[in-house]
Amino acid sequence: MYVNRHYHIWSTIRWSKKPLINALFYSAAVIILYEVTGIPFSLPWQPISVIGIAVAFYLGFKNNSSYDRAWEARKIWGAIINDSRSIAIGVLSLPRSDVPFEWRKEFVYRHIAWVLALKHAMRKMKSWEHGAKLENLVFTPYYREEGLKGVFPELEKYLSSDQIENLKTYTNIPFHLLKTQSLELKKLEESGGITEYMHVWLQQLISKLMDSQGMSERIKNFPFPRQYASTGLFINYIFCALIPFGLLDIFTQSSMLHYWLTVPFSTIIIWIFFLVDRIGDYSENPFEGGYNDVPISSISRVIEIDLLELLEEKDIPEPYPVENGFLM
Repeated sequence: MYVNRHYHIWSTIRWSKKPLINALFYSAAVIILYEVTGIPFSLPWQPISVIGIAVAFYLGFKNNSSYDRAWEARKIWGAIINDSRSIAIGVLSLPRSDVPFEWRKEFVYRHIAWVLALKHAMRKMKSWEHGAKLENLVFTPYYREEGLKGVFPELEKYLSSDQIENLKTYTNIPFHLLKTQSLELKKLEESGGITEYMHVWLQQLISKLMDSQGMSERIKNFPFPRQYASTGLFINYIFCALIPFGLLDIFTQSSMLHYWLTVPFSTIIIWIFFLVDRIGDYSENPFEGGYNDVPISSISRVIEIDLLELLEEKDIPEPYPVENGFLM
């Protein structure tokens, strides 16, 4: 996630330089062909503008839907922060005479492990995502180094080696950790360590965390419908391919404007439409580890710090640094 006030214009151009360069060469090729052949193959602008309106509506729908996915993902992880604090405070407030501190500490540690495991599960690449490799994220070296190590080095601080080896046998590590939390609470309730009311309340918090995990998995594992994404891209190509011909018609009819002005104006219009399409395309997958995704690594670190401070630990990690304006 970019956290500075504004993107620099040159950063935006670098990010979208491919459609910009292609638009420039395509527009220039159309005008050169017109000048060499002299064939009046310009097209009336009115029908092209109608197509442009349809494309704009479609891109607006796509971007709104993509933003909804990104914003829902942020709300889910906001709920994870709140529920994580609640369950940690609830466990640490249990009577000391009935529940040993070591049991409570292990419970909180296991919850931190769940948060970290869920973070790594959300970062696994899917076939419909953009395939950004961690080693290529040169602007965020701290995040890149941590991501390349994988989930288990992070869990070693909070789980025993036997627990980690056991987790390696499961495909859904976060789910198994929540299951273990629930079973541990049940054992404590059966031994008389907590009241039935407190047991029900803590189990409800685990159920809310399970809901948050399931909602995160839904966004991660169910792509933005490909028919909408693909159709929007196709009609955008059709519209942008017609733009130089429509502008050529306008500029050749004007005695005050030269038809070579078609090149810069076509380039700008084509670039804008592809830039808008690209923004929506990169917003629809908020967990893939891109520069504009939900910063679940930083959110996980916030939870980790808060819970360790509740335990009055001394070895507390630092918040994720902002690297080149990005927070991951």
